[in-house]
Amino acid sequence: MKGLWTPAWIARHVAALVVVVGCLGLGWWQFSRASGGNSLSWGYTFEWPVFAGFFAFLWWREVQLTRRPPKPADEPAEEDEAPRVPGGPVTVGRPVRVAVQAPATEDDAELSAYNDYLVWLAAHPGARPVDYPGNQSSTK
Repeated sequence: MKGLWTPAWIARHVAALVVVVGCLGLGWWQFSRASGGNSLSWGYTFEWPVFAGFFAFLWWREVQLTRRPPKPADEPAEEDEAPRVPGGPVTVGRPVRVAVQAPATEDDAELSAYNDYLVWLAAHPGARPVDYPGNQSSTK
């Protein structure tokens, strides 16, 4: 219990109290507005106390975790246990990629014809693909 009365914990207790009372006060204020005819405030009337309850729950949980810290897990089950490597932890570095020269390819006739077609299209921007002099479909 001594750990809950340190200056840091006293500040947390005061902050929790201020926030919870503030949320409840805002809920009461919204209730007074809703009673006065503001229909939108009815939703906030119920929302602010929920916020207060949530914050109170968080404060209570932190107090419980401080009073009784979670027990460390026992040894993991055999199926969960990672294989142990002697000599310390295993580190994984970034993969190293080595530049490899692409093998020399033979001249591909189809690729050369396509490149010639692209060069011709670039030289004749207004031309249509059927205007290409090497077009095989126009002779058929």
